[in-house]
Amino acid sequence: MIDDEGIALAKEHGTYLDMDIYDDECIRAAGKTGNIPADFLEHDHDLGSTPNFTKVVKAGVKMAFGTDAGVCPYDVAARQFAFMVKYGMTPMQAIQAATISAATLIGKPEEFGSIRAGKFADLSAVDGDPIADIRQLEHVTFVMKEGVIYKQ
Repeated sequence: MIDDEGIALAKEHGTYLDMDIYDDECIRAAGKTGNIPADFLEHDHDLGSTPNFTKVVKAGVKMAFGTDAGVCPYDVAARQFAFMVKYGMTPMQAIQAATISAATLIGKPEEFGSIRAGKFADLSAVDGDPIADIRQLEHVTFVMKEGVIYKQ
């Protein structure tokens, strides 16, 4: 729901935005099952977050990856990456929004967000190249948290 003035102010002040544009898909899907009231669906449809997302990216506003927990099932959150790329980010920008930008936003870039000696060993891996196909991030094949392997 950001407007041009809000975009300019965010850029001017170095404010991070977290625009969860995939939620629209989840809300529409839930609406088809009758689990969401019609007036909410109409309100959500009128918000139109994707054009503003494109404006924010073009303006160079700082972005972090995020979702509205509870709107979409947790196991589909990675689909947000493809929407971020579809509406203006490069694959690397989308990945950085979820890694170093998110770590910087929470004030912990020394601990999280990149792979370096001394940082938490929180890693995920996919079989393909997410720069060539961002949807690879929807199929994680390896997960390590603080150096402990959880999925291999």
